[in-house]
Formats: sequence, C-alpha cells, structure tokens
Amino acid sequence: MASLPDRRALHFASIRLKNWRNFLDVDVPLQQRVFLVGPNASGKSNFLDAFRFLSDIVTVGGGFQEAVLIKRGGVSRLRCLAARRSPDIVVQVRMGSSGEKAEWEYELHFSQDSRTKPIVKKERVVRNGVQILNRPDDDAEDKKDPARLTQTYLEQINANREFRDIAEFFASVRYLHLVPQLVRDPDRSVGRRNDPYGGDFLEAVARTPEKVRNSRLRRIRDALRVAVPQLAEIKLVRNEVGDPHVQGRYEHWRAHGAWQTEDQFSDGTLRLMGLLWSAITDTGPLLLEEPELSLHPEVVRFIPQMFARVQRRLNRQIITSTHSSDLLRDEGIGLDEVLLLQPGENGTSVYPAKDLGQIEQLLNGGLSLAEAVLPMTRPQNAEQLSLFGDF
Repeated sequence: MASLPDRRALHFASIRLKNWRNFLDVDVPLQQRVFLVGPNASGKSNFLDAFRFLSDIVTVGGGFQEAVLIKRGGVSRLRCLAARRSPDIVVQVRMGSSGEKAEWEYELHFSQDSRTKPIVKKERVVRNGVQILNRPDDDAEDKKDPARLTQTYLEQINANREFRDIAEFFASVRYLHLVPQLVRDPDRSVGRRNDPYGGDFLEAVARTPEKVRNSRLRRIRDALRVAVPQLAEIKLVRNEVGDPHVQGRYEHWRAHGAWQTEDQFSDGTLRLMGLLWSAITDTGPLLLEEPELSLHPEVVRFIPQMFARVQRRLNRQIITSTHSSDLLRDEGIGLDEVLLLQPGENGTSVYPAKDLGQIEQLLNGGLSLAEAVLPMTRPQNAEQLSLFGDF
C-alpha cells in the first residue's frame, strides 16, 4: 500500500507558451486533473510536450541542449510557424501546493545563435513573489562568457541550490502513451528507464521491491477484473535467461485455469495494466495520451473516477488528452478541468471550458459535457472522407 502523500506536494498551477510549436501565445490555469480536448493536429501532444521538455532539461543525462537539439530537432522545429516579430520561444510555469497560492514561478526564453545552437535568452525564478534568479541581466558572469547561456541554471547542481525544489519537481514528471507491441518486444527494455511508450514496463515492474510489487499487482488485478472478469491472478516471473514477464491466470472450465504471458494479453488489457501501474507508482505529474485507446466504452467511463481516487490518495496531478465522449460522460468532471484547443490562422488557442459561456448554457439545457464540448472539436467537412475511393 502506498504511503500517504505530502499534501504540500507541488503541482502545475498554470502554463504559458509563446511561439511553442502550435501555440503563438497561450496562458491557462491548470487544475489537479486536466482533460485536453481538440481536433486532430490541434496540438494536444505538443501541449503535453512542454511539460516533458522541462523534465528533459533536469533529467540525468539530459539538459537544455539535449532537450532542444537531440530530442526535438532544434529551435526551428519548435518555433511556432505563426511567430513574427518576437521569435523567442517561451515556456513559463507557476507551481503551488494543492489548494494554496502558487509558490514558485519558472520562466525560460530561448532561441538559437548563428550556428543554430540553442541559447538561453532569459531564465527567471520567483518564489512567493520574490525574484531569486534573473539571467542574464543580474549575472555578470553570463555577460563575460556568453557560452554559459548554452545551459540553464536549472540543470546545474552547483547553480540551482536555491530553487532545487523546482528541478526535482520537473524530474518527477512522467509521460505515458503505452504501445502494447513494444511491451511485448523483449529487446525493447534493455538499458531503458521511463520509456514513455512502455518499452521498459516489464523491467519497471521487476525493479520494484517484491512486497510492494505484489501489493500493486493485487490492486491492479482487482481493478482489471472489472474489464476482464475471468482474470484470477497476476504475477511477475522470469524465464530461463532472466527476462521478466507478467503472467495472468484466467479462469475457465479447467479446474486450475490457464496461464498467459503478456505476449498473449489483449492490447486493451496491456494498456489498462500499464495505466494502472503508472497511476499508483509515482507522485509527480502524470501526462497521459488518449488512455481510452483499445478499451471498452464502459471501462473508459470510469477512468476519470479512477484518477480522482488516485489524487485523493497520492495528491497527484494528471493531465490527459482525449477524443473520447465516453470518458467525458463522467458528471464529476468540472468545467475548470477541461481545456479546449481550437486551431486558427495564428496558431492554436486554448480555452478553459468554464470561460466559454455557450458550454455552460448547453449544460444548463440538459446536454452532457461530452455533448457540449466535443462538437466544437469536430473537423469541418469530415463527411467528405466517405468519398475516398471514388475515381
């Protein structure tokens, strides 16, 4: 059983993105539970990637240069196509504890030099309204040696002592978009940790201390039985060469049932297992990409309630992208928890659903949240796809 969380644990209270991928300039508040909805290619994944970017900066073996150049292809690929007179890319977040005023603010502006190398144009940290870092204006060393601007202070242990809480918080961010085929690939997990696509899922289970692992697997089994009633038992085993595998015992007409390993599980079972494991494993912000994929609609309906229970237990922030009307049918989802992404000529705009009066009117008129919000994400002329194949 997980220990009770620190109720003062940080979460993202707001985010501002300027010239970041799809977003010319957006600034939105964030709740403990956030649902991102929008048309295809509106930028839901790119919105989540801003949090991953901050995590990549402080991850061991990462850093600012790695996060921009290696993982994202450079500044030119990150910069919004609608950017004009102010070409700097800006990522700014405010962080606070649950139910309290934002305590921290971190702001990063960056661009590239004549050799397309990423450079920090501004790095700023504020705590409780007091500025404790402002680069390069307050840093004489930056002015003497411009090469220092190829790194953030955030990633440097000898420079981030006064705001190391932020670095540790960013490092706790986890992203999950589990691909069942990668879980089944035995070579995928070698040397990997925190693979966002689940390639190291089996290794992560195996690394967990046995007592904790067994407790978590029992909880996951109990939850999975809602979707897979015949699943009687889950356990971790190793084959003759030591590779980890998850086995499940299915009850049927035979007295002792039958055991299957993950390569025989359905995609939906594997995805739900990975989702449940990730939800109860850590306490930092969890970023989820369309968790409804491969799952039955009646299972998807209860995902928001599961998130709510995890948050009550672990005080964990969960930010989810979705296209699912079944997921949004949950009456417990508040308008302040839904962010609507709408693409336009000047990039994608992001609106909290509570700020859109027409949505509240539709809800008052008897529509569900899904019925009120999802039509706003429907692509124009989608019916023309049915004409494909006519020559």
